[in-house]
Amino acid sequence: MNTTNIEHQVKKESNIIKYKLLYTVCILLIYLLGREIPLYKIDLVAYTGKIISAEELLMQSVGGDTYRYSLFALGISPYMIASILMQVYVAVKRAGTKERISPRKMNMMTMFLTLVLAMMQAYLHSQELMYRILGDNLTFVRAVAMIEMVTGVMVIAWLSDRNKRYGLGGQTVLIYVNIIDGIIGTLRGHSFRELMLPIFISAGLILVVLFMENTEFRIPLQRISIHNIYADKNYLAIKMNPIGMMPVMFSTAFFSVPRLLTYGVSILFPDNAKVVWLKENMTLTKPVGIGVYLLIIYILTIGFSMIFINPRDLTEQFLKSGDCLVGIHAGKETRRYLSRKLRGISFISATVMCVCLGLPLMLQYKGDLTGNLVMIPSTVMLLTGMWSTINQEYQAVKSFDSYHEFI
Repeated sequence: MNTTNIEHQVKKESNIIKYKLLYTVCILLIYLLGREIPLYKIDLVAYTGKIISAEELLMQSVGGDTYRYSLFALGISPYMIASILMQVYVAVKRAGTKERISPRKMNMMTMFLTLVLAMMQAYLHSQELMYRILGDNLTFVRAVAMIEMVTGVMVIAWLSDRNKRYGLGGQTVLIYVNIIDGIIGTLRGHSFRELMLPIFISAGLILVVLFMENTEFRIPLQRISIHNIYADKNYLAIKMNPIGMMPVMFSTAFFSVPRLLTYGVSILFPDNAKVVWLKENMTLTKPVGIGVYLLIIYILTIGFSMIFINPRDLTEQFLKSGDCLVGIHAGKETRRYLSRKLRGISFISATVMCVCLGLPLMLQYKGDLTGNLVMIPSTVMLLTGMWSTINQEYQAVKSFDSYHEFI
């Protein structure tokens, strides 16, 4: 390839990377603008100086709006939940039959489910908001706020889809911006002495996440198509953190489900002592809420691992290609072996994540960390894992674009 072609290739690669980055920046600007648009008749003065709890900081990672009173008050949570429910539905249906669902149909079903979840969350959240108007007009104001919040969710879903197609990071970049914004806002007004403990814990969590993201369990693999010196170096690699930070991100969204359910039940049965107690304890400042949150992480980590790294699909791929695991019979024995190994790895991953996330929450419960500092270690851990994913995508795009054309 001559010098002119090389220069053309370098220019082409640079333009593609710049285009994707620029597109993502535009998406983020639209998103940040939407967060600054308050809902109809919201009492902004009532939120001035309001102390942010650990639970509100957690929800900010998917909502982005510190007090959750803007057009994007519900954030990306309904879209995230709808997406994962649809993926689980498709995986379960595919396990029973060979029928496939077209991407267009799946996208329509996801958006419909997103709309339903957004309407439910908008109704419940509209009851908690503080407005500048009372009396008979309050019902109308709440209805308008609900419509605005649902519209905001659909706009966020559209932005996420566009960024996934033409930008970098998909919906992850929106969550990334929310977390950075939350950390910056939390750090303001605190002395270095107050930040020493959360910074120390955060540094340890960064090392743990980097280790989990860059360590893999290797299962020896025999490929029939390789008959050279590399035949003994083939393996099936499974990361020690099989599906990255996905369970942590979705746990934030899924934790809102029991919260909303307990709140909804308390509205129906306001005089029931058990219901009131459950509502008051379903927070990240109480052991019950912490336990439910960590249980969700266990379920999501193991469940997502079994769905997205499906031992059954891997086994069928081996049978079709003729490849096999060294020392393991093909078919059912291979599937059982992979299932056992994957459950073990995902259980270790879930345990590590729960220890990392649960430690700051328990320190807060004991009074060693204040409510507005408790989520710094957890969000830093989430940032580290998400950055690893975004960086891998960036490097993959860059490597793909660096291939030279044959003609």
